[in-house]
Amino acid sequence: MELQEPFDVEVGEITYSVFPDEKDTYTVFKDGKEYVQIIKDTDTTWLKLNPETGLPMFGMDEEINLIGTAISKNLG
Repeated sequence: MELQEPFDVEVGEITYSVFPDEKDTYTVFKDGKEYVQIIKDTDTTWLKLNPETGLPMFGMDEEINLIGTAISKNLG
């Protein structure tokens, strides 16, 4: 599997730069700085990864889900 190219997604008035990592995992940059790493959990749920352990952090995070939804749409 070849690596996907980075791409931008817009959520509201914010543009995030998305860098695909491994399967269903993405590093997201906001304002030019690394912001968060997220992973697809289900078709409608995305999880933030703990920056220290790399493990998924369960719990609803509206912004993470919105970013994930935008990623899904971009991947079509």
